[in-house]
Amino acid sequence: MNPLASQAAALAGQITAWRRDFHQHPEVGFQEVRTASVIAAELRALGLEVRTGVGQTGVVGLLEGATEGPTVLIRCDMDALSILEENNVPYASTVPGCMHACGHDGHMAIGLGVATLLAAHQGRMRGRVKFVFQPAEEPMGGAQAMIEDGALDAPSPDVALGLHLWNGLPIGRVAVTTGPVMAGAETFAIQIDGHGGHAGLPHETRDPVVAAAHVVAALQSAVSRNLDPLEAAVLSVTGLQTGTAANAVPMSARLSGTIRTFTPPTRALLLDRLETIATGVAGALGCAARVEVAQEARPVVNDPAVAARVRQVAADLWGETALAEGYRTTAAEDMAYFLERVPGCYVLLGAANAERGLDFPHHHPRFDFDETALIHGAALLACAAATYLLPQEGA
Repeated sequence: MNPLASQAAALAGQITAWRRDFHQHPEVGFQEVRTASVIAAELRALGLEVRTGVGQTGVVGLLEGATEGPTVLIRCDMDALSILEENNVPYASTVPGCMHACGHDGHMAIGLGVATLLAAHQGRMRGRVKFVFQPAEEPMGGAQAMIEDGALDAPSPDVALGLHLWNGLPIGRVAVTTGPVMAGAETFAIQIDGHGGHAGLPHETRDPVVAAAHVVAALQSAVSRNLDPLEAAVLSVTGLQTGTAANAVPMSARLSGTIRTFTPPTRALLLDRLETIATGVAGALGCAARVEVAQEARPVVNDPAVAARVRQVAADLWGETALAEGYRTTAAEDMAYFLERVPGCYVLLGAANAERGLDFPHHHPRFDFDETALIHGAALLACAAATYLLPQEGA
């Protein structure tokens, strides 16, 4: 076994303790005050140079090697979700209405584990490691805030690594995908204005509810009839708000939803179809539609060379059969903003265990994962970083 992987296994108790502490004390985006203080204290205890308050509540820790060499960035997100936990476990959230329902507690524990592993080899390390603990991934904005606050400066990273514990894959599987691995995300709203009136006299109105219903139905053709079947995308209408009186046709209706795409051409196509269909269908029914779009995240795109290196590390650790080749997801992640600026690789690491009931989806009030994945994650990131920093270790 790779020496770093063996050392990661020896840290299992400590990494699990960190994860459970973070899980018991969740904090939502840009409010990760306790979380950041724990991380900063642990990094300082390892001898890292620590900067806090980066992008409001983010933490950056720098581990300097003995000689000059590359700078490897390892990114972990910190925030929890506004969800009431339904798990009956000793480490359940102590904060009402807030829980780590996506695995970020595990990401932080893994990051501290990797810092511990690499700090033990600091005396023969060439280059340095920049640990970035990021706030506010869930509402998005945390990555941009840290970048604007200098997280990628002095020194600038040569490569960026990160992972997401993933209940879409069973424990023991790992996805190291070349190119897009997670989708870009937009949210949209469609305001449909008509002319209200008495529901018993519909001929005197221009009904925005009927127009909204037809817009929803017509938008289903944007992916199924406009996009190449070999491409992947999602356009979902997830909300409809309109009148409340049963005997009155309202003046307006409002639709909301999301678009998920992997490439700029697909994104441009769906945004065009969204505008054209909404305005055209509503107009044909005597109403006016106005479309508003906000980009939430760009696609997470792995650099081919870095992905190949990380894939080899994963194969050396667990064998080729552990690799989930070509795996992608239309979930979004603002790791995208780091990978736009730094060549890198973001891994989806299997964490589900159906036999133990640890397979609820992300963002579910009973989300939890097999904690064996914590050791897998620490070993993978430490060994991948070592191929840059401790090349004599191999993979």
